[in-house]
Amino acid sequence: MGHVAYFDAASTEPLHPQAREALLTAIDAGWADPARLYNQARRAHLLLEQARAEVAEALGARPDEVSFASSGTQAVHLGMLGTLHGRRRAGRHLVTSAVEHSSVLHAAQAHERDGGTAETVGVSLTGRVDLDAFRAAVAREGTALACLQTANHEVGTLQPVAEAAEACRRHGVPLFVDAAQTAGRLPVPAGWSVLAASAHKWGGPAGVGVLAVRKGTRFRSFLPEDERERRRVPGFENVPAVVAAAAALRAVTAEAESERARLSALVDRIRETVPQVVPDVEVIGEPVERAPHIVTFSCLYVDGEALLTELDRAGFAVSSGSSCTASTLRPSHVLEAMGVLTHGNVRVSLPRGASAAEVDRFLAVLPDAVRRIRQDAGVA
Repeated sequence: MGHVAYFDAASTEPLHPQAREALLTAIDAGWADPARLYNQARRAHLLLEQARAEVAEALGARPDEVSFASSGTQAVHLGMLGTLHGRRRAGRHLVTSAVEHSSVLHAAQAHERDGGTAETVGVSLTGRVDLDAFRAAVAREGTALACLQTANHEVGTLQPVAEAAEACRRHGVPLFVDAAQTAGRLPVPAGWSVLAASAHKWGGPAGVGVLAVRKGTRFRSFLPEDERERRRVPGFENVPAVVAAAAALRAVTAEAESERARLSALVDRIRETVPQVVPDVEVIGEPVERAPHIVTFSCLYVDGEALLTELDRAGFAVSSGSSCTASTLRPSHVLEAMGVLTHGNVRVSLPRGASAAEVDRFLAVLPDAVRRIRQDAGVA
């Protein structure tokens, strides 16, 4: 096989060259314990705090509001459950949208097992949260926290975070925002109280999550006491990885505007062309209010995993929003909530540098791949 086009940036973005360079340097310079007082430790501490300041600036936060976790998922769990723990006197009610990442929904389930209550707000056919229902939910007495992602990880639909934040502010409810799909790509919407993001989504190394807690938000870790990371995240900081994460974020933020326009145009081409060249196909998600790099479509009468395998053989690394796995035997909760086709779907998410030629080759290969699968299934 020749060149493989990587179209799965929503899962993980390839390591940015500046992150690689920073990582190799920081492995030598930042290996010591940043909490100690000898020379090597002070150097590691300085690197860690420089990285914290850079990440904070990119996210519109103060350095002392930012902590580093070992993954985006850990940042989500600590952020949600820490805020709920800190606001136990205010109430035990949690509000989420129906299309949040599974890490948010799993934290909500843990909250319910601990005696709390959770309310799920539905979305439109394009995956956008019902804002009136969200406003009504956060107005409910005893609401301790509300959660809304910036953009959906499966279909790319942007959520009305600023409007939701205004409703939360009126009722004194903090808003947790999962910014995993937009950090480094789009400006962070105003009004968040707690924010989580993941470095490998913007070209940093895996194993670095970001948890930002706005000053004034009541937060108390539910884990045993630990002095590191403002008492929000336990454990020894991975200083070299954090330094690399900050370098990647600085680099992608600097090029975000131009790359956003370029990738968005390529996604538009996919959205327009796929229904023209593949019969019985449905393009899913918001056509305008969307993340610049994600497009998902569903092909009737096609098994999604079979299509991904065909595309892999043709040199395309893509994923499916409908992860109907042997372990769960359940289709995507996001697509179910939207009320769209839950099988035979393909998520194309373009990384930085994805070329028009690669997209054109994908659009040329796709119709035959779908036709072969339908023929094998006896439906073509």
